[in-house]
Amino acid sequence: MEPALTSPSVQSERLYRNRNYMLLLCAKIISRFGDSIDSIAYSWMVYMLTGSKLLMGTLFAVNSIPSIVLSLFSGVFVDRWPKKIIVIVADYGRGSIVCLTALLFSLGLLEPWHLFVFTILNSSFEAFAAPAEISWIPRILPKSRILQGNSLSSSASQTAELMGLAAAGAIIAFCGISGALWLDAATFIVSGLLTLFVAPGSAKEEEPSADSQGSVRAKGKFQQYLHELKEGFSYVKTNRLIFTTILLAALVNFCLAPLNVLNTVYVKELLHGGPALVSSLSMGLTLGMILTGLGLAKWGDRCRKSTLILSGILLLGLGLALLSLPPWAPDKYTVIAAISLMFLIGVSVSLASSPLRSYVMEVTPGHMLGRVAALINMLCLSAMPLGGALTGAVADAIPIPILYGAMGSIIAAAALLLTRFRSFRKV
Repeated sequence: MEPALTSPSVQSERLYRNRNYMLLLCAKIISRFGDSIDSIAYSWMVYMLTGSKLLMGTLFAVNSIPSIVLSLFSGVFVDRWPKKIIVIVADYGRGSIVCLTALLFSLGLLEPWHLFVFTILNSSFEAFAAPAEISWIPRILPKSRILQGNSLSSSASQTAELMGLAAAGAIIAFCGISGALWLDAATFIVSGLLTLFVAPGSAKEEEPSADSQGSVRAKGKFQQYLHELKEGFSYVKTNRLIFTTILLAALVNFCLAPLNVLNTVYVKELLHGGPALVSSLSMGLTLGMILTGLGLAKWGDRCRKSTLILSGILLLGLGLALLSLPPWAPDKYTVIAAISLMFLIGVSVSLASSPLRSYVMEVTPGHMLGRVAALINMLCLSAMPLGGALTGAVADAIPIPILYGAMGSIIAAAALLLTRFRSFRKV
């Protein structure tokens, strides 16, 4: 029998001995390394091809639409099909799309409309992969290790991202944008190969009740699908904490749209930098996420999840609002200030997201986790197209620092409202 209390170092050691968890972790690390290089190369490629803030905002908005629409189907699909197959197919699918993008760009044939098509396809694969990965973790880790596993996974993958961001400038300089994209495609292939060796899941999932199974058998396939989809909606709606934090997360995603859409423009026009500075800001963000994830893996169980989530959202609003100040600072402090604030934003994102993700995994029945994860993903992402479209529309009329300051203030104010929920404070 396990002792009731286990030291953080022993908990981490047991995670390292879990073969399935470590294989998934390695696959995620490799894929994240490629994605971090791709994020710099892709944003610069889009800006080179279009030169339009409106088009950049529209592309960002389009990226979220498939995830929102397909989440209505992907959750039920994930709960029915093997998670392993879904993740592998998604890896190879996204790798193929990146290969095609690199090929067309290297041949000088890539057009802006291609970007929209490829973005929709890539986001469609992600709509199935994300809930599959979330619902897979509780099958290979016991409930007592989920927060540690999520935190360690976050830190390790962010470390890989940090390495990728550090190398992105040199890779783009020597290999070009197409070379960076080819490298990202290769990491998807390797990630898929590693996932092949992961067992489907050693932890037993909770099964639906006998009454639920009996009522569904009497219905056709479409009615059964609707029943299962409604079951997921009902669970999210009746769990007040999950529902409330989802709404807050949607608002946060909306307010973060200017940072996601205009980061390249912010660097080029206000900080007067290039790809290297974009990479440096991303490295600051990633380093904050890494250190916070490591801290949560070791000490996270000592704090209430509500305290961690609230602190993270408050810091996120503060960091985004203050990001409006570096362009006005003396030249010698501009870059340092911007990187420091991105570090603070990284700390806040990890501080809020890991405990929330762990709470959902811990309280949701195993047979419903795919649907619940997909619905959460859909509701949270639904605000991103609105935020991206609004950002693209107003970016030429409203200065970027004002946008950052206003959105950061909204996030901080919303976090303070969350403290009014007694049920939230008890978590």
